[in-house]
Amino acid sequence: MAKTPPSSSRKTTGSLPERHRAAQRRQKSREAQAPKAPAAGGAVQASARRQPETLPGQQLAKPGREKDMSLRPRFTAPGYVGSGKLAGMAAIVTGGDSGIGRAVAVLFAREGADVAIVYLSETADAEETRAHVEAEGRRCLLIKGDVRKRAFCEKAVQQTVKAFGRLDILVNNAAFQLHADRLEDIDDERIDLTLQTNIGGYLRMARAALPHMQSGASIINTGSRTGLQGSKNLIDYSATKGAIHAFTKALALNVIDRGIRVNAVAPGPVWTPLNPADKKPADVRQFGKETDFKRVAQPEELSPAYVFLASPVCAGYITGIVLPVTGSVAAI
Repeated sequence: MAKTPPSSSRKTTGSLPERHRAAQRRQKSREAQAPKAPAAGGAVQASARRQPETLPGQQLAKPGREKDMSLRPRFTAPGYVGSGKLAGMAAIVTGGDSGIGRAVAVLFAREGADVAIVYLSETADAEETRAHVEAEGRRCLLIKGDVRKRAFCEKAVQQTVKAFGRLDILVNNAAFQLHADRLEDIDDERIDLTLQTNIGGYLRMARAALPHMQSGASIINTGSRTGLQGSKNLIDYSATKGAIHAFTKALALNVIDRGIRVNAVAPGPVWTPLNPADKKPADVRQFGKETDFKRVAQPEELSPAYVFLASPVCAGYITGIVLPVTGSVAAI
C-alpha cells in the first residue's frame, strides 16, 4: 500500500526555505501517486445525449438546405421537458427554417409559444420545421421573404400579429456568411449583402416589431464568437456580429423603460447549413475541433439558451447581455 503523503495541515518546523522545500516534496509525492489523466485529444461529451464528433466533408450550394445535409443537425432535444415557460406567447424567428432557428422554434413551441418562421427560400426546410412545431401542439406560420427589405419586415410582423393576436418574442437569427482570404476579395455587392442581411435585417425587424410589443416582451439577437474575437477569413461577417452585440446593448438601454428586454446569444461553431454552404470540404471536417470540447455543437445545445432569455420567469431581470455559448472557456 502506498504511503499517505503528509497532511497539508501538519505543522512544519524549520526555516521558511526549509518549509518551501518540504511543501515541494509533499507535492511531488502526491503527483507520483495520482491516477494518470486520460489522453488528451478526444471530444468532450457533456450533453444530455452523445453528439457527433466527426463531420462529413460536404459542401452545399448557397443558401444551404438542411434536407441536403448528409449528417442532419440535431434539433429535437429529446431530453428537454417543457414546463410552460412561454405559455400563451407568440414569437417570430427569422432564419427559422433550419439550424439554430429551427431548434429554437421547436423548443419555444414545447414551452407553449406559437411561432412564425421567417425564411428566405428554403420552403422544404421550413415545412419540416412547421411540422415539428405543430407536433408540439402549437400553431406555426411560415413567412417567406427577404429581411433586407423594409416592406417585408413590416408585413411579416403584421401577418404574425394578425394570426396570433400578439407578439411577445422576436428572435433575429437570419444570416449570410462567406469566407474570403483577403479583404480585397470582398466586393461592394458582397459587403452590402452581408451588412444588410446580418445587421440591417435585425434593425428593420426590431423596428417593425416594437410597436406591437408590451411589457414582458423580449428581443433575442444571434451574435457570434466572431463578434467577440474576430475571424481572419470572415471579416465582413465578424464586423456585423460585433455590430449585433453593440446593437443589443444599445437597444436594451433604449427600451428598458417599456419593460422590454433585449439580449443576444453568441454561438461558437454549430452544425447548421450555414457552414457547409460556405467552407471547403476539408475545412468542414475540422470545424469545431479548435474548441475546448473539440467538436462542433448541435443546434439543440444552443436552443435552451434562447428559451432562458425569452422567458420572463427565467430572465426577467436580465437585459443587454451577450451570452457566449462557444464550447470554450474563452471566447474562442
